[in-house]
Amino acid sequence: MSTIAPTRSTTTSDVHVLGVRHHGPGSARSVKNALEAIAPSIVLVEGPPDADALIPLLIHAEMVPPVALLVYRPEKPKDSVYYPFAEFSPEWQALKYALDRGIPARFMDLPIAHQIGDVETVDQDAGVPTPEGEPLPRRPVDPLGMLAKAAGFDDGERWWEFVVEGRRDGADLFASILDAMAEVRSSVPEEGDPRELRREAYMRQTIREAQREGHGPIAVICGAWHAPALKVANWPAAKHDAALLKGLPKTKVAATWAPWTYGRLSRESGYGAGIASPGWYDHLWSAPDQVVERWLTRVARLLREERLDASSASVIEAVRLADALATLRGRPLADLSDLEEATRTVLCFGEETPMRLIRRKLIVGERLGAVPEETPSVPLQQDLNRLQKRLRLPPDPAQTTKTLDLREPTDLERSRLLHRLSLLSIDWGKVTYASGKGTFKESWQLQWKPELAVSLIEAGLWGATVEDAATAFAADRADHEDDLPAMTALLGRAMLADLPDAIRKIMEKVEAQAAVAADVTQLMDALPPLANLMRYGDVRKTDAAMVGHAASRMVIRICVGLPLACSSLDDSAASSMFEAILRADAAIGLMDDDEARAAWHAVLARLSDSESIHGLVTGRCVRILLDAHEMETAEVARLMNLAVSPASDPSRAAAWVAGFLRQSGEVLYHDDALFGIFDGWLAQLSSEAFPALLPMLRRTFGTFEPPLRRSLGERAARSGGASTVTSRGAASEVDLDVERAETVLPLISKLLGLGGGGTQP
Repeated sequence: MSTIAPTRSTTTSDVHVLGVRHHGPGSARSVKNALEAIAPSIVLVEGPPDADALIPLLIHAEMVPPVALLVYRPEKPKDSVYYPFAEFSPEWQALKYALDRGIPARFMDLPIAHQIGDVETVDQDAGVPTPEGEPLPRRPVDPLGMLAKAAGFDDGERWWEFVVEGRRDGADLFASILDAMAEVRSSVPEEGDPRELRREAYMRQTIREAQREGHGPIAVICGAWHAPALKVANWPAAKHDAALLKGLPKTKVAATWAPWTYGRLSRESGYGAGIASPGWYDHLWSAPDQVVERWLTRVARLLREERLDASSASVIEAVRLADALATLRGRPLADLSDLEEATRTVLCFGEETPMRLIRRKLIVGERLGAVPEETPSVPLQQDLNRLQKRLRLPPDPAQTTKTLDLREPTDLERSRLLHRLSLLSIDWGKVTYASGKGTFKESWQLQWKPELAVSLIEAGLWGATVEDAATAFAADRADHEDDLPAMTALLGRAMLADLPDAIRKIMEKVEAQAAVAADVTQLMDALPPLANLMRYGDVRKTDAAMVGHAASRMVIRICVGLPLACSSLDDSAASSMFEAILRADAAIGLMDDDEARAAWHAVLARLSDSESIHGLVTGRCVRILLDAHEMETAEVARLMNLAVSPASDPSRAAAWVAGFLRQSGEVLYHDDALFGIFDGWLAQLSSEAFPALLPMLRRTFGTFEPPLRRSLGERAARSGGASTVTSRGAASEVDLDVERAETVLPLISKLLGLGGGGTQP
């Protein structure tokens, strides 16, 4: 850009500076009126010159605000900057005015190409987060707060809305705004913020360029803070601005339009130029008259849609209350705070829950914008757009639930698309629930967020279509992943996404790693994803049999190594092994492999009768075999009786009981023999042992449902101490061999001096 200084004869009549608040309906209305009066030959708007080529799309028939200009680094898309626009944004109306009349329109802020490499230079006023996603620090001065305080207001936002945004007369306020901001800026240190100084220098250079081209009048639309610096009378020499801009770094960037939402325009989204109530501002912009009446009618309609009472009489009363509140507060028209109070009092009966609904759906709003197909975008975005249309799965900013029947071809394709996007970290949806034990239904929670546009650009580096990109990404992950459980999890995701090429590559690596894996716990953690694949294969029409062989071999390796892996475990390691056995058992239960299941039960039977294995593990092994009907109740009672016998270590006995009962105590309640053994063991614990075991017992029983705990307590109370006798009787019935016992009775009689050598009467 040339930096030749304009002649000093330049006057303020040549350049009309309109200081606005970003996303303000009052500012937008005043801008429209001012432009009609100025009739400029060019319109300059605060925004990224990197996106000048995209301005003509603004008046395309398919362009529906809210939208955002997205400027990003192609080689690192996360370094991106958003410039959001709503229909009530002054900048949007200024650009639309120029395009409708065929006059030039340009952005005049410091290009993002000069800012994006330096976090500290990213523009917060334009609603831009840093590349890392964190908002930049605020200016040391809050101009609206200072002006509000001078006018007797506590809140700068409310003051601005009262003075500007709520006005409907279209009066020219820009001279007053410029003077007010000049007064505020005079309190800022003269050296100023270097970032702000560079931006304003570039804006002045852009205006000078328009003057050299012979334009006049020139309309400049900028944030109110910048207005005094762009007033011609305040300009420094052109060489001063050129010096500020000399030597700035420059990065290659690309730009596009992206759909935006009112939720992301709100202050809650964390963007510096956010507004607290975009839905309300949209109403202020679009309502031709009777603003209060129309708003409360919308509120009542929303409440009725949610099956809440909202009569016409209540609406009338709410209007009267809002008007009365505005009058008491010296306002010519009720503002949002007045309307919220009236709504809560009359239509919500003082309840806060309906107000949260009103804030979300009306005050903030859930509107999602749209951009034309002609908008420059990466091929991946274009492919996704086509898939969304073909599968009738449009993006929606509201959180919705979609249940898919995988037996239906369209729903199966939808599922594959969502899984592929999830694999690419494009989190449009997440699986929330699958019905029962069936495999033919899948429920997704869907919500389209504007920042997914950046995720699409990032994923576009992997391929031109969703399928190609997901395949390339999964294959690359397989090349760089050495953890076996992570590999099988990746394999599961690839099969759910139906990516045959990636599946073959991942499967080869899984088999190679499983063949040499020595860590039994790692094998057990790797098994569940494979079992799930075998379960879902038929309904998804994928070749799940290809993983069956690998899963079966993995089970055999687990069974061979499990006894050694379970030996010499401390409490912490035993707890980890307990969880691993639970996961492996659930996975093997899903596999349609009788041989693998038989091998698993056989190794659990070995562990259950071993005194060298931690009680937590042996107790769980017994419970698994009981639930699988692979062990009789009498055998379970024998093993429990041995585990909790007086000769056993109390801590080992408590661990055995915890392993057996954790997460389910129904068997204890319904089986008399097991209840008697357990109750008898508790009754015979010494006063020293019981306090030490109490925390473990509390943790075990804490996993039971409250009704079950209450039933067990009532049963223990009814037993009245008879459980000890019952337990011994049960043990005798189970363990005593009467014929063998009778053979030793004569000898015992002689030893005891009873004489006769036979059984005494």
